Amino acid sequence: MKKKLSGLSRIRRWGAVFLIGVWCIPVLAGAEEPSAPFKPGEQLTVDQCVGIAVVRHPQLAAAQGAVKASESRIGQAVAAYLPQVNASGNYMKIKAPNGTSITSLESGSNKPYQQYSGSINASQLIYDFGKTPNQIWIQKYGAEASRGDFAETKVSLVLAVRQAYYGLLQAQRNRDVAKEVVVQFEQHLQQAQGFYEVGTKPKFDVIKAKADLSNAKLNLIKAENALRIAKVTLNNTLGYPDAPDYSIVDSLDIVKKEIPLPEAVERAYKNRPELLASDARVKASDEQVSYAYKGFLPSISAVGSYSRTGQDFLPPEGWTAGIALSWSLFNGFQTVHQVGEAKANLETAKANYDLLKQNVLLEVQQAYLQLMQAKESIPTAELGVQQATENLDIANGRYNAGVGSPIEVTDAQVTYINAKTAHTQALYDYQVAVASLEKAIGGMEQ
Repeated sequence: MKKKLSGLSRIRRWGAVFLIGVWCIPVLAGAEEPSAPFKPGEQLTVDQCVGIAVVRHPQLAAAQGAVKASESRIGQAVAAYLPQVNASGNYMKIKAPNGTSITSLESGSNKPYQQYSGSINASQLIYDFGKTPNQIWIQKYGAEASRGDFAETKVSLVLAVRQAYYGLLQAQRNRDVAKEVVVQFEQHLQQAQGFYEVGTKPKFDVIKAKADLSNAKLNLIKAENALRIAKVTLNNTLGYPDAPDYSIVDSLDIVKKEIPLPEAVERAYKNRPELLASDARVKASDEQVSYAYKGFLPSISAVGSYSRTGQDFLPPEGWTAGIALSWSLFNGFQTVHQVGEAKANLETAKANYDLLKQNVLLEVQQAYLQLMQAKESIPTAELGVQQATENLDIANGRYNAGVGSPIEVTDAQVTYINAKTAHTQALYDYQVAVASLEKAIGGMEQ
């Protein structure tokens, strides 16, 4: 008895170890994180950020999973060409109820007896009038559409990364301007206090300078918080929300190559993944119509089986072989309605393609016009910064000379802040317009 208990204990122990191992393996595998794409403190370019997002973002991983699923459905359709083999087996121990006689090994008795059975059934499609090829092409076009959806998800993600990247640069420049303004108002307050102490300026100038400095510090707090928000937004777009600290290369001033509008439209019609996916869905719908018509036709298969059934462990055997014809002669007009549905789906797919083509044209035109506007705005914004800087220098000079007023200095500071912010906004708009046009036409020439 003691020996049996120790054996049972060993079974339980090893069983527990096995269950823990089975549980831990997937947990550990799921807990494994991809290696860090960059080191803390590293400086990243916009292209590096795009590369990180393409590798890490879960949205792209989900789209890739959809592609793999659609490709597996092609294999499922091809499986109809291959032999279909099924095996079954059965074992029963039978005892007749009291008062009932069941023929067994001992005739006329109702003693328990055993019965064995087993069979193997096989079939091979010979000809189905093109139903299987239709299904294969339907799934191939479906996979092509999924790949188009994946590509569209990718280009949309690239656009989002570029927008977040340039948004962070914009926030950085606005924060720098806010810091600069704080320093300027601190200097102005020192000047006002000095003038007040020597009696050349009233106390109003000091109070006004303190109020301006408080507003500048408040704007700096807001600018710093906007910078933090822009940073976490970029991290989230990268698919790396817990990214270590890093910096980015300031590329707002880079001017990129442009292409004529007709060429942009032509390239969009050729390269846009949504159009390629929609075209694949039209082809799949066309194949679905052909497949629905095949419902009126029969299918021919070779079939066969091998079986053993009896009361012995090796019971007598039997087999069958032949040709099977399957033909639905009447199914309540179901096939007729399936054809009608397939035709309607084809018309819908064609209409969706035409609508998408119109939307692509509109998107390209809008992106191109926004790019032209942004490009034209940059020189004007630069001139505004130059004029605002000169105006601020004049106002500060007049105040230092004792002939200016604090209101004049404040107005000049506000004009300077607005000009710098407008210039940064123009640069941001230009870079985002370039990225939007790149997404709209499916790639920009470098």
